[in-house]
Amino acid sequence: MLLFFALGLFVHFVFFASIFDIYFTSPLVHGMTPQFTPLPPPAKRLVLFVADGLRADALYELDEDGNSRAPFIRNVIMHEGSWGVSHTRVPTESRPGHVALIAGFYEDVSAVAKGWKENPVEFDSLFNESKYTWSWGSPDILPMFAKGASGDHVYTYSYDAQKEDFGAHDATKLDTWVFDKVKDFFDAARNNQSLFSKVNEEKVVFFLHLLGIDTNGHAHRPSSREYKDNIKKVDDGVKEIVSIFKHFYGDDGKTAFIFTSDHGMTDWGSHGAGHPSETLTPLVTWGAGIKVPQKVSTQQFDDEFLKEWRLENWKRRDVDQADIAPLMASLIGVPFPLNSVGTLPVEYLNNTGLFKAESMLTNAVQILEQFKVKMTQKKEVTLPFLFTPFKLLSDSQQLDILRKARSYINQEKFDEVVSLCEELIDLALKGLSYYHTYDRFFLGFSVAVGFVGWTSYASLLILKSHSNLTRSARTEVKKPHRLLPGSFVAIGVLMACFLLIQACPWTYYVYCLLPVPIWYAVLREYQVIQDLVASLLTFPLSHVVACLLVFILGIEVLVFSFFYRYMLTAGLMVFAGWPFLTQLWARAKITCLSWALFSLLLAVFPLMPVVGRKPDISLVMGAGLLVLLLSLAVVTTLTKRKTTVAKEELLVLLLQMLSTVLSMYDVYSTHHSLLKKEGLPLMNQIVSWATLASSLVVPFLSSTALFQRLSSILLSLMPTYLLLSTGYEALFPLVLSCLMFVWIHMEQETLQQPGVSCKQKLGSIQFTCNTDIAQLRLLNPDDIRRAFFLVFFLVTAFFGTGNIASINSFDLASVYCFLTVFSPFMMGALMMWKILIPFVLVMCAFEAVQITTQLSSKGLFLIVLVISDIMALHFFFLVKDSGSWLDIGTSISHYVIVMSMTIFLVFLNGLAQLLTTKKLQLYGKSKRHLL
Repeated sequence: MLLFFALGLFVHFVFFASIFDIYFTSPLVHGMTPQFTPLPPPAKRLVLFVADGLRADALYELDEDGNSRAPFIRNVIMHEGSWGVSHTRVPTESRPGHVALIAGFYEDVSAVAKGWKENPVEFDSLFNESKYTWSWGSPDILPMFAKGASGDHVYTYSYDAQKEDFGAHDATKLDTWVFDKVKDFFDAARNNQSLFSKVNEEKVVFFLHLLGIDTNGHAHRPSSREYKDNIKKVDDGVKEIVSIFKHFYGDDGKTAFIFTSDHGMTDWGSHGAGHPSETLTPLVTWGAGIKVPQKVSTQQFDDEFLKEWRLENWKRRDVDQADIAPLMASLIGVPFPLNSVGTLPVEYLNNTGLFKAESMLTNAVQILEQFKVKMTQKKEVTLPFLFTPFKLLSDSQQLDILRKARSYINQEKFDEVVSLCEELIDLALKGLSYYHTYDRFFLGFSVAVGFVGWTSYASLLILKSHSNLTRSARTEVKKPHRLLPGSFVAIGVLMACFLLIQACPWTYYVYCLLPVPIWYAVLREYQVIQDLVASLLTFPLSHVVACLLVFILGIEVLVFSFFYRYMLTAGLMVFAGWPFLTQLWARAKITCLSWALFSLLLAVFPLMPVVGRKPDISLVMGAGLLVLLLSLAVVTTLTKRKTTVAKEELLVLLLQMLSTVLSMYDVYSTHHSLLKKEGLPLMNQIVSWATLASSLVVPFLSSTALFQRLSSILLSLMPTYLLLSTGYEALFPLVLSCLMFVWIHMEQETLQQPGVSCKQKLGSIQFTCNTDIAQLRLLNPDDIRRAFFLVFFLVTAFFGTGNIASINSFDLASVYCFLTVFSPFMMGALMMWKILIPFVLVMCAFEAVQITTQLSSKGLFLIVLVISDIMALHFFFLVKDSGSWLDIGTSISHYVIVMSMTIFLVFLNGLAQLLTTKKLQLYGKSKRHLL
């Protein structure tokens, strides 16, 4: 069985990773020839301002008094340059946003494993193509463009990473540091002849990365005064830097300025997914080569932003984020970044028709080069009779379009050239996508076949080893036909040869060969399949169909809960009424009423707003007081016992109560310290980490008696959960745990059903008792309900704490008691532990249910895995890579969450067994417990 779980873990890791190979692989190709416009550029130098985390509406809208938060930028929009909205793509993170801006391509989602800092693949960029680039800003962003550059012409100046502190007194100092360093740089250039000559060269870039707005957004949210004041500080800084450039270069009119953002931010201070608040960023351009403002009477857009921003009379020019890279390249006359997929927004250019036409043709040829390389690569590794070329852009069509474009240029039909090149770019990008996703159907089909096979095998294993449904009077088991293993070996060899001939990557072998042994294992159990069919035929057809429909309905409720959290509320309300439709109501009225009460209380949480949007420390304090009341109740119980064990338990409880009080003080103190912008106190940080460490040890000091150990686990984990809470979610584990305690009682009551052995007294059950294998019963249909309850509670454990099924669901403020300096992996680990705590509570209760119902934990756990896998298969087919970026980001998040939950189930099961069964001696001498 251990081998089965190890295999299951491997299979689920493969399924989890497959989404990134099938849907989100790196789009880059290499081997293209650099392309640049053969005409003099309008600018000698480019200044790029990137205000990290700045939303378009936050910059463009007017404040309560009707004034702009960025008066200089607004003046540019109205009197000097062009403006619009830059549409970013998922994932809306700093690294992929900057890659799109500066390199012109959209990075795949799987690069998140690199933390957006190091280069997973080498790529070309505007900085690499420039003569010199000087950059100032965050150490998380600047190095990746310097590392990717050929030569040493990209210079970076970064502050220390410790300055990225969300609890700092003033995060605007990050931006002030950048502006001050740029001023110092030009002061030094006046006195350094070598530097002076470099900055006066052509084709140079100055990059200012401004992180303060993003930091304040995470710490205080975009609606805060800090976030809005930071925009004003940035506006003042940009104005000053523009003045310095004009003064240094004698206002020669050869400087182009670009002001934009890498991504936006949700109202609750996060980013990463595809909500419009994350994907809509500002773009303001002015200076050399940029079109001046254009007054218009009407504009056609699908939104109402122009009226809200009071900019309806100034021409708005929207772009995709990757379009900014070719715009910058054309302004200073450097080759377009080789991997850029952006389309030059010619409506931003103030130049001759010939320049626009030549620039667009260069853009089209540069993207066409990528298409040719991609097509050649795919053709070389595909068998000739299997290769299907992209029919919309054949070699002859390419030549015809390029000849026609050159002819139009000679005839000075420049508008026609632009239209023709846009058509060619569109076809080339479609062709790139076609070859990039060439193997998608093949890989998706292979993974789906493996998925179905694994689920089928797990189901057959349940029936074979843990059920009497297929048991018959036969005395010998038929062995599979000799042709069966030989056939599957032949299929595997043929598949391997097919992949080898096509020079496929090693991951293709995993996805395509994995279904072979899985389906072999399924077909080996053909006798079980026959018995299952025979058993089902003994039941009335209506009964089988009804059971199947109920099962499907339950699965669909779980799936729909990822889209609509209120589905969990509906499910919990059904749960509340369940005992009243059975004989349980007649036997245990108090237990049934308690079940209904706590089910209805828990049903409230999925209806609550997403966590972090409205922080309320008073609710965290209230949850802490409830934990103390619960502790006092347990203390009262223990004081009635005069044994040494009771005294030891009392000491552990007092330690847990002290930990809860310290956590409450820590949360309150940290919250007010951050409000005063005094940062995270060191003592609070020490207490937080000590509490986290102790919560993993203290449960092992308590008795292994069922309810005592479960109470100890709850009381040990709650202080950590309080430290990680910002509002009502602090109450969730308490309500969930109460329902779990009642669930254990409810399942105990169901044992009085006919045909099941008599129940044990709950107070006498120990987690460490070695249940006699003979006492373990086989599974029955009611156990499917128990497994479904577990999966439902696990899904509720995620959504009930105020999360949504999105990677931008998590509020960074949750970790401020532990650290405020930006550390993505440490912060991510803490938030993951916050998510896992309710999961652990549910799994520990499930462990108790297995013991009290005398069930084989393996059998019941297998049913849980089957239900989870069916859900995962749903989301595998629901993954999107087209449509709105909100839909794409949500579909990715759904699959990642459900697959993570499935994988974590294996670990959580082991963790629950560890937490419930192991005992540490407080005083180094052995204790005896009644079993």
